[in-house]
Amino acid sequence: MTRCMQNSLLLGPFDSLEYFRKILSKEKERKEHDKKTKYLTEGKHRNRGVICHCTGFKCYAHYGGIPSGNILHCVGSHLPAVYRRRIFFHSKNIKTRTEKQLILLAMSGAFVFVISSLKIPSVTGSCSHMTGTGLGAILFGPTAAGVLGLIVLLFQAILLAHGGLTTLGANTFSMAIAGPFLSYGIYKLCQKLNVNRKVAVFLAAFFGDLFTYCVTSLQLAMAYPSEAGGVGASAVKFLGVFAPTQLPLAVMEGLLTVVIVIALESYAKPELKAVGFLKEEK
Repeated sequence: MTRCMQNSLLLGPFDSLEYFRKILSKEKERKEHDKKTKYLTEGKHRNRGVICHCTGFKCYAHYGGIPSGNILHCVGSHLPAVYRRRIFFHSKNIKTRTEKQLILLAMSGAFVFVISSLKIPSVTGSCSHMTGTGLGAILFGPTAAGVLGLIVLLFQAILLAHGGLTTLGANTFSMAIAGPFLSYGIYKLCQKLNVNRKVAVFLAAFFGDLFTYCVTSLQLAMAYPSEAGGVGASAVKFLGVFAPTQLPLAVMEGLLTVVIVIALESYAKPELKAVGFLKEEK
């Protein structure tokens, strides 16, 4: 006589049914627990295209019974539906945010290309143009603006014969490195000092444009030093050549950049929030 039968003889009919019901319930729970444990340890789960909420990449099945990283990455397809939906929509938001950033980045590159292609003749016999890299530096930082500037200068040299391939390095340093870094630094400084955003944008674009031509003047002075005063005298001479045209152009670029930022704030707030220019509303 088994132990269960012995216990059932000591109990009434209703108590016996309850007793066996508890035993069956415990046995069922034990089997489900063993099944889940075996499922996880053997690593036989299938990948159903769930996106990892930390990396943004698909979670693939692990082998050898050891989950890679967080176990949520490996068993995401077996999570409750509510968690799978959260992971899916979070990954979808990442994709949407990236697309918005690319749109704004492309617009910044187009702005640099167009505005820097407009050469304005100077009264001193030279010519000048706006740079446009301040906008990219403000929105994406100096590194991204530098890459945009390099691409624009390369296309202008090949397609428009503007700048040239032999001077690509010098032009890249002055327009795509020095100017954007100064613009970004001025904008961040104005943010710390709680300066009005539009004023900060104007100052960043204005000084970034001017600094580009200051660096260009120094480069020309080093390439063509004056016989009398050397590099210093030559730099002052080149600065005097560029100043009559570049000062008003820098003011125009600052104002134009402010107008573009105002337009973006009115019609492209999601894109500006995606790049971190505008803070998310809580």
